Amino acid sequence: MPQLQIRDLRKSYDNKTFALEGISFGVEKGDFIILLGLSGSGKSTLLRCLNRLIEPTSGEILFEGTSVQDFNRTQLRRYRLHIAMVFQQFNLIKNLTVLTNVLTGRLGSHGPFSPFTERERELAEKCLSRVGLSEFARKQVKQLSGGQQQRVAIARALMQEPSVILADEPVASLDPATADSIMQYLGEINRDGISVICSLHFLSLARRYGNRVIALKDGLKVFEGLPGEIDNARFKQIYGQDSEEI
Repeated sequence: MPQLQIRDLRKSYDNKTFALEGISFGVEKGDFIILLGLSGSGKSTLLRCLNRLIEPTSGEILFEGTSVQDFNRTQLRRYRLHIAMVFQQFNLIKNLTVLTNVLTGRLGSHGPFSPFTERERELAEKCLSRVGLSEFARKQVKQLSGGQQQRVAIARALMQEPSVILADEPVASLDPATADSIMQYLGEINRDGISVICSLHFLSLARRYGNRVIALKDGLKVFEGLPGEIDNARFKQIYGQDSEEI
């Protein structure tokens, strides 16, 4: 049974045009799936539908065989603990410390006014160590570079002890060297058994880190397969005839 199963997913924001139209694919445990496509192709919409930050217009999302759309509020909260999100703009609280930001990854598992446990603090330290930021635990997030802030966001996602991480263009605002280091951290996490679905613009990173690629164009799935199967003709199909690979 696939870990996640997406069946004929459609999303319209205005009931006229579709941001997603008939998207279907499965996610096996341990997959590192790269979503490729131009801005506006539907990648972010797809990721937000998967954890129900937005509601699909139609179609079905199954998690371990159970329909996500049927979840009540309590079930949805539990589901979101399994499906962590990493955002392009980090979504951190800049005036709080790095450690506190990481601890917020546990808010979904207890009430907002109950204190963090000693185990949770130890886990937060472990997650920071995982992304090489132990020495920054007491610093305010605003004192960190963009790449370091994205590593904090990854540590916060790990605090959920998820089975899947959704990464929405996590390297789009970073320089190439920093982008590659962020992808290395996601790759290490994936090798430990956590599935990753990551939207990207760059085919070079998809080839280096993904075991499968799903390409979207104008809300349609135009390719699904191995990264190495994307030749120049496929590339132009995804990005347009005038596009050149960087």
